[in-house]
Amino acid sequence: MSFAKSQIRVRDENGVSCVEFVERSIIDEVVIRQIGDELLRLVDGAEKPAVVIDFSGVQHLSSAALGVLINVHNRAKSRNGQVRLCGIPKNIFEVFRITKLDRIFHTCDTVAQALQGLA
Repeated sequence: MSFAKSQIRVRDENGVSCVEFVERSIIDEVVIRQIGDELLRLVDGAEKPAVVIDFSGVQHLSSAALGVLINVHNRAKSRNGQVRLCGIPKNIFEVFRITKLDRIFHTCDTVAQALQGLA
C-alpha cells in the first residue's frame, strides 16, 4: 500500500499551526486536492483553529488553489478560528488583489507578523 507524501510542512508555534508548502509550484490538480485535504484536517483537528500559511517558497499558484484556500478559511471561521497568509510573492498577491481575496484574507509580510495576536 502506498501513501502520498505530505504536500505541507506544519510546525506548532505556541498553539498556532504554521504551514509551509513542499512544492514551489502549486498547479497540479491532485496536489491542490491533497493540500486542501491536509489543511482541512488541520483545521478540523483544532477546537479553535489558528493557522498561518506561509507562501514564501511558492513561485506559482493556480486559481484552483484559491478555491481551496477559501474553503479552509471558511471552515476555520465556522469554528471560531483564523487563517492568516504571509510571505505571498508580488506576482501571486496581484491575483489576490484582482480577485479581491486580499479583502477576505488577513495577509502579512512575515510569519512573525502573522503570529501577532494569534499566539
